[in-house]
Amino acid sequence: MPDKIAVKKSGRNPTLPTIVFLHDSLGCIELWRDFPEKLGTLSACNVISYDRRGYGKSHPFAEKQRSKGYMELEADVLINLLDNWQLETAILFGHSDGGSIALIAAGKYPDRISAVITEGAHIFVEDITIRGIRKAIELYKTSGLKSKLTKYHGDKTDELFWAWASTWTKDEFRSWNIESFLPSISCPCLIIQGENDEYGSIDQVEGIIRGTLGYAEKFLIPNVKHTPHKEVPDLILSKSKKFLEGMD
Repeated sequence: MPDKIAVKKSGRNPTLPTIVFLHDSLGCIELWRDFPEKLGTLSACNVISYDRRGYGKSHPFAEKQRSKGYMELEADVLINLLDNWQLETAILFGHSDGGSIALIAAGKYPDRISAVITEGAHIFVEDITIRGIRKAIELYKTSGLKSKLTKYHGDKTDELFWAWASTWTKDEFRSWNIESFLPSISCPCLIIQGENDEYGSIDQVEGIIRGTLGYAEKFLIPNVKHTPHKEVPDLILSKSKKFLEGMD
């Protein structure tokens, strides 16, 4: 592909399924740390994680302004990457924006996605989402958040932060909704969310479970916020392994 997309792969056995990890709105390969490799080992799967354009070690964004449908465009990019990696199908593990992208991809390209695991995915915009983002904006301006993100994203940090924060807090983005993709999702889904998620309510989970065509299981975790794989990694590894084993 002409644009540089940073990719990390673990396991090269063509007889095993592949899990593709999709990071959140401020994430990248490095911020997953060793979670992908641990899940790959536990579930006997190959693993791929990549930095979407504008993140981590990938090229900067091509456009200065995000469109309302930016996550659908990322789902299209994902399918192009699967083609490039010569993968007919993949399991998707997506966090936050990555979870929403995973759901769009599974709905838009159902023959290419064999299972979906999401953490803190959104299918519509809520007041709690906007409040959480406004709080993140304040932290970006007043705390060490910017310097922490710069460690991973370098001189792309300002652009990627405001691409997320300004897009989601625009009045016109309040009508963003991807529920129309859900009825086309036929693969098994595990929908994970912390009960104290600061960016979304349980209505997100219930909407996904209600809307998908295939088997969908919810996993709500008490006393956990928006990043379960960091807050309670062993629990997420165990639950994800059990879910993937149930696909056999």
